[in-house]
Amino acid sequence: MMDLKQYFKRIGFSGSAEKPDLATLKLIHKLHVMSIPFENLSIHCGEKIIMDLDVIYDKIINRSRGGWCLENNYLFGWVLQTMGYDITILGSRVFNNSLNDFGPLDSHLINKVVIDGEAYIADVSFGVSYQIREPLELVSGKDQSQAAGVFRLLDKGDMWVMEKTGRKPEVLDPAFAKSRLVKTKLSKTIYCFTMEPRGRDHFIEMSHKLQTDPEVLFTNKSICSLQTPTGFKALIGWTYSQITFSPDEGVDFYDIKDINDEELEKILCGEFNIRLVNKSQPVDRTVMYTL
Repeated sequence: MMDLKQYFKRIGFSGSAEKPDLATLKLIHKLHVMSIPFENLSIHCGEKIIMDLDVIYDKIINRSRGGWCLENNYLFGWVLQTMGYDITILGSRVFNNSLNDFGPLDSHLINKVVIDGEAYIADVSFGVSYQIREPLELVSGKDQSQAAGVFRLLDKGDMWVMEKTGRKPEVLDPAFAKSRLVKTKLSKTIYCFTMEPRGRDHFIEMSHKLQTDPEVLFTNKSICSLQTPTGFKALIGWTYSQITFSPDEGVDFYDIKDINDEELEKILCGEFNIRLVNKSQPVDRTVMYTL
């Protein structure tokens, strides 16, 4: 049985579920991204990801795992709808730096939430420094400051675009100063989306592709990231990073180190509260991905 109370326990929410207002939405959105990792480890430990709410609920709530957007945001949409929010599932196309364009198909699931006639974009599953902690107002061109930087949504007529301006990275260990994981551009286009409502079936074929296509990001990198009060932490392949946001200094501090197989399980358990049934095979092939 899918139980809203168990979800609230998982994210540490103790407030009232009877008021589907903006304050509550902001709080549970923030608690979700700081409690439930963005991760694709199922692909790398022999598990199939299925777009079934019961299966997703069991994985994330009962087994204390994380998930990617097709799991986290799908579950979050169920949570909001059950609480009485007016939500619509939308599909988005992620910006591909190699192509310098958006992907051709919707590969990212997000939720539009309408409260008192005002629309917001909720997204609890993009990860690393591109993760919003609170929903964004669906207002074109408005700078919306959050912990990771300044996010904005732009109405392009036929689609909306999300972009972000961050801070300069300061890498603490010089050995990682030129790591592929360290971003070199402060501004980034993240994804685009339209207002066309989508359902579960819209993403099923893409879910299979993202798990099996040897050319896509998720088959080439094992990813696990979680937001923290001061920044975020991430395990990409065998590289573990702790990023500390320092907006007053205009920088983000990157503490990066490589780990071995023996440390992998300790990191997953101690830092992300993840205990895998099957052993994960870390992967970090040369596909563009930055923290």
